Amino acid sequence: MLYDTEQSEVQLFKNVSNLLARAKQPDKPEELKAFCLTGMSRKERLHAIVQSMDKFYYQYGGIQLVVIDGIADLVKSANDEAESVAVIDELYRLAGIYNTCILCVLHFVPNGLKLRGHLGSELQRKAATILSIEKDEEPTQSVVKALKVRDGSPLDVPLMLFAWDKEAGMHVYKGEKPREEKEKRKEKELVGVARDIFGRQTHITYIDLCEQLQQFLDVKERTAKSYIRFMRERDIIVKDPANQSYFMIGLI
Repeated sequence: MLYDTEQSEVQLFKNVSNLLARAKQPDKPEELKAFCLTGMSRKERLHAIVQSMDKFYYQYGGIQLVVIDGIADLVKSANDEAESVAVIDELYRLAGIYNTCILCVLHFVPNGLKLRGHLGSELQRKAATILSIEKDEEPTQSVVKALKVRDGSPLDVPLMLFAWDKEAGMHVYKGEKPREEKEKRKEKELVGVARDIFGRQTHITYIDLCEQLQQFLDVKERTAKSYIRFMRERDIIVKDPANQSYFMIGLI
């Protein structure tokens, strides 16, 4: 089920046509439902999503996937905390009731890598996975990065490349970035985290560092421990010579 809150019916038709071409489907399957919600008020849009999910769940015996493009148009303001929490809670509830995955599209703030407002913060807290699509260093390509993986390490997920293919008339997969690029990204991210943590305190125990990494990066304990191991290997953090029970920032 695809809900488009941003674009016209004509553009949605083109997008669905491209989707079918990518999937090598000559005709739209009966189970694929696409809705243009731009003509509705923001409050009506969420109501329409709830009602249609309920209808088609029972009609087809389940829902495989729901895509909401974009979720910011379900609220009056992405900075309204109460409204943002209510919408995310409702979608979280629907995902549980209908045992399905809800994929939400949300733009970053202009010229930044932060999700928009309270809506972005709440999504980041509740989402199982967050993927970002950014311009690659090669301007003709886009890179897909994992920012959050509920049961794993986002920094260990390969960086996937896509680019527009004029002949195919769609974006096509261009493979993964070299492993060195993934390691470089991991080191850069963890250097930034280390500077943030040690900017507030000069020394920290292993347990405290592990807890702060879990909180800062929203990862499990085992992932945080693997990050500490990586940071030690790259000398991002080092043992305090005066007290081996503490870590301090390395030469970065």
